[in-house]
Amino acid sequence: MTAQHKKPEIGFIGIGVMGRSMASHLLEDGYGLSVFNRTKAKAEDLLAGGAVWCEAPGEAASRADIVITMVGYPRDVEEVYFGAEGILASCRSGSLLVDMTTSSPELAERINDKAKSKGCTALDAPVSGGDIGAREAKLSIMVGGEAEAFERMLPVFQVMGKNIVYQGKAGSGQHCKMANQIAIASTMMGVCESIRYAEEAGLDPQTVLRSIESGAAGSWSLSNLAPRMINGDFEPGFFVKHFIKDMNIALESAEKLGLEARGLALARSLYEELAGEEGGEDRGTQALYTLYR
Repeated sequence: MTAQHKKPEIGFIGIGVMGRSMASHLLEDGYGLSVFNRTKAKAEDLLAGGAVWCEAPGEAASRADIVITMVGYPRDVEEVYFGAEGILASCRSGSLLVDMTTSSPELAERINDKAKSKGCTALDAPVSGGDIGAREAKLSIMVGGEAEAFERMLPVFQVMGKNIVYQGKAGSGQHCKMANQIAIASTMMGVCESIRYAEEAGLDPQTVLRSIESGAAGSWSLSNLAPRMINGDFEPGFFVKHFIKDMNIALESAEKLGLEARGLALARSLYEELAGEEGGEDRGTQALYTLYR
C-alpha cells in the first residue's frame, strides 16, 4: 500500500462485548489501531494482533486520525471526551471523532460543538445488532453530523456494519437509535408473552417459532432472542442495565418532544423489576422472559 493510500490511524476506546469485535474487524482490515479500555485484559487479543495499548483516551486520540468510542453510559462518554485526559484535550486538529455509544442527543450536540472549536469533526453513530451483529460485521449504524464527515467515515463503517444510514445533523444518529430502542422495548414484551403462551398451550415453542418468525410477527428479536429464551440462555448479547439506560434516555427525549411513550414506560418498569433480581442487570435483554415464566 502506498503512502498516498495509507489507511487512517484509528483510536478505539471501549473494548466491551461489542467493541472488541468491532475493533478486531478494523485490525483485520489493515487499520493501525491504538486502544484504551478501563480493563486492559479485555484488549489482550487485540494487542496480540498488533494493536497498541494506550494509558488514557487522550493518548489514543493523540495517535489517531479517527477516534471511535464505544463505552457504556452517557457519563462514560462525558468522561472520555471531556475529562482532563480525554479525547478533546488531546485530539489532533482535523481528526474525526465518532461516538458509537448509545447516548443522549444533547450530549452528541455538545461533543460536536466542542470538536469544531478544536478544529475537529464529530459524528454520533450508535449501532444496533447486538453481539451477533458486531461479531459478524453486520451492524446497523445510524449516523448524525456533517454529511462530508459521514462520507469520510463510510469506508470504516463498512468494515463493521452493513446497514449504514446518514440521518442528518448532529444528534440525529442518537435520535434514530432512540426510535430503534422504543420499537425493541415493546417488541421484547410481545416476544416473551408469545413464547409463554405457546408453552402454556402445550405447543413446542421451537415449532411455533418456525411458523411465526417469517410472517407478519417476524422481527430480529423473535428470530435471534426467542431461541435463547427457549434454551434458557440468558448470557448478555446486550446487558439489561444498558437497555434500561437506553430506555431512560428515550423517555427523557420523548418528554422533551411532548410525546407520551406508554409502551416504553411499561417495558422500562418490567426491566427495572428484572434488574432488581440478583444478577438481573448483568443478564441479556432476553432474560425478560424469566419474569413471565
